[in-house]
Amino acid sequence: MQGITIALALLAMVVVSGAVTRFLPVAVPLPLIQIGLGMLVAVVTGRAVELDPSIFFLLFLPPLLFLDGWRIPKEGLLHDKGVILELALGLVLFTVLGVGIFIHWMIPSMPLPVAFALAAILSPTDPIAVSAISARVPIPKRLMHILEGESLLNDASGLVCMRFAVAAAVTGAFSVGEAVTTFLWLALGGIAIGVGLTWAVTRARDLVARKLGEDTGSHILISLLIPFCAYLAAEHFHCSGILAAVAAGITMSFVERRGRALAVTRVRTQTVWDTVQFAMNGMVFVLLGQQFPNIASSAANVVGETGHGHSIWLIFYVVAITAALVIMRLIWVWISLRFTLFRAARRGEAIRTPGWRLVVAASLAGVRGAITLAGILTLPLALDDGSVFPARELAIFLAAGVIITSLVLASVFLPFLLKNLDLPPEPTHRQQEDEARIAAAEAAIKAIQAAQHRMGVGRSDADFYSEVGARLMEFYRERIDGRSKTGDEAEQARRMEDIERGLRLSGLRAERDAIFELARARKLPEATATTLVREIDLLEARLVSSA
Repeated sequence: MQGITIALALLAMVVVSGAVTRFLPVAVPLPLIQIGLGMLVAVVTGRAVELDPSIFFLLFLPPLLFLDGWRIPKEGLLHDKGVILELALGLVLFTVLGVGIFIHWMIPSMPLPVAFALAAILSPTDPIAVSAISARVPIPKRLMHILEGESLLNDASGLVCMRFAVAAAVTGAFSVGEAVTTFLWLALGGIAIGVGLTWAVTRARDLVARKLGEDTGSHILISLLIPFCAYLAAEHFHCSGILAAVAAGITMSFVERRGRALAVTRVRTQTVWDTVQFAMNGMVFVLLGQQFPNIASSAANVVGETGHGHSIWLIFYVVAITAALVIMRLIWVWISLRFTLFRAARRGEAIRTPGWRLVVAASLAGVRGAITLAGILTLPLALDDGSVFPARELAIFLAAGVIITSLVLASVFLPFLLKNLDLPPEPTHRQQEDEARIAAAEAAIKAIQAAQHRMGVGRSDADFYSEVGARLMEFYRERIDGRSKTGDEAEQARRMEDIERGLRLSGLRAERDAIFELARARKLPEATATTLVREIDLLEARLVSSA
């Protein structure tokens, strides 16, 4: 009963955080609000949730990583694959070595393997936190795609590096050859299990759907179970459950492109996953807030071991580590940019050199978030010999402090750096969209012609089929004509589409209000009203998304 109450309380805090964010007159990142609410609850009640690190890791990481892999734009990932790999792999190793050595130098009582583990878990970035910060000053699309791709891969690389560092701390031994072999097994095995399991499960699901019909609820539940199954299967074979969850998400995105699911299934699946993402990310930050008072208290008790007598040094450590992360990221981003420009010059490509503000923004945008918190809380409680894991509370405090500090820094400086930034025009893909709509409309016309002939042949009312088919085909022909125009005519056609969209939205909202009024007056059955409103909502969502 207590666990259920805690879960409901956490969800309630997530709901409240959304309302508080919208109420505030200034743009405050949602994660900061959630952390503050968690701290408030812990201070008022004097209690915090006791977390089992292994359960916490299993509960939150698989779905978050799976969703990252599922939804990240693959075109942007492939277009900037070089930059993304440099950030996701090279920067992680650069951070682990540089920041790890710096932490051990600054805090000698923290063993080097523990310092490396802390640096490794601080290396993954959180694009969700960045997007929350940039709600009122949008980040350029290409930069956001790079940050998303980096986050997708550095989650895995950072957590794998942490695993090696923790193993070295627990056992007291480390072998380069064994580490390379283990890394290959972890990476390749995890990816293979994620891809294979997702492909097998979705194939079986589609086969059952073809034989027995599709059940929307089962389809959604399967998508929710896949990341956990991939993670657990990989861990059972001592592979990387992290990479398995990411690979499962990427595989799911390609599977879904086959378009075999019902439209209502796709709509409801997206809605459910939106809710899961919002709830889980929110709960992670609320939990961080709840743990922070106890983390700070425990860290203050052990700070004497560092050679300093006052807990004020904890704040200095957090600021110093955050500064080291930003500086090392800035250095790496600058080096990566120079290398990219050099390669482009060798290929004869002309690339506009980004200004210093964009380079600094890319450095500050590497904020830490849910993955860092989830990972640091999984530090073991004891070593193999039964002794207490050294500096565990201090490492957790430093990670939590860096999360909060990086969020604050980004929320303060990113809007300034990105405001009125002169950027090269982003590709709109308007031509590809027009071509796709024309191809879809032509396919629809052919299908309607074939269907009206098949349905009307030999019937006495065949004229009705011809008349209705002609009406529908005229709608698609107008779409083809509008999308085939160029220059001023194309701009005029798009302007008319915008006007039509606005008028249709006004009409749909009036329809919905009228149906609700009839339902309130008991002049329309509730089930009928629900069906009609659902149809209107789907039409409105389609018009809004196409704007």
